[in-house]
Amino acid sequence: MKKNLAEMVGTFVLTLMGCGSAVFAGIGLGTTGFGVSTLGVAFAFGLAVVAMAYTIGNISGCHINPAITFGVWASGRMKGKEAAGYMVFQVIGALIASAVIYFLVHTGNEGGLSAIFNDTTTTGANSYQDGNLVPAFVAEFIFTFIFVLVVLGTTDSKKGAGAFAGLAIGLALVLVHIVCIPITGTSVNPARSIGPAVFACIQGDCTPISQIWLFIVAPMAGALLSAGVWKCLSSDKD
Repeated sequence: MKKNLAEMVGTFVLTLMGCGSAVFAGIGLGTTGFGVSTLGVAFAFGLAVVAMAYTIGNISGCHINPAITFGVWASGRMKGKEAAGYMVFQVIGALIASAVIYFLVHTGNEGGLSAIFNDTTTTGANSYQDGNLVPAFVAEFIFTFIFVLVVLGTTDSKKGAGAFAGLAIGLALVLVHIVCIPITGTSVNPARSIGPAVFACIQGDCTPISQIWLFIVAPMAGALLSAGVWKCLSSDKD
């Protein structure tokens, strides 16, 4: 249970910081200029991972992503029951973070901050435009493959990066976001997509929830490929 709670807290922080930056990036809070760019959102996600890696890494391994947990399980590093528990609590953490973002956006005088949003996201939910199903699926598949491969490689007990693993993983996530944000908003993390999609539907936009299958299937498939590739790369056989 301690590991599950650590995963819940870690995913909460990742979703709150990452999606929170995406939510407030486009509005600049009126004319005060506090909005951040795509690069800022990318670093928000990456730095959240770095912070949590050195906070809960020694407790749960800091997966904070069902795709990573799936890849670790497929690599034979954890049992199925433990992996399932991780995934459930990761989704719970993302839902709680999304609830906090929803509260921050919609409470206060005259509708809260939602009154100054135009066409920008108010939940940080992932989606793709009509006709872009194939590129969206390929992007989420490939970038999750790369990201999870970095995780498996840097955390390997024999060939890993040791204490620098958290930094390498966080920076890898920054790179993934820089490239993938224009395509899907970047998920590579089913929990991070599920939480915001639920609250987007609550406020009337059910497109993200109707497309959520892609942000579950593509990352999981990418993670599975990562596990297979890392097994080959880390094998002692030529």
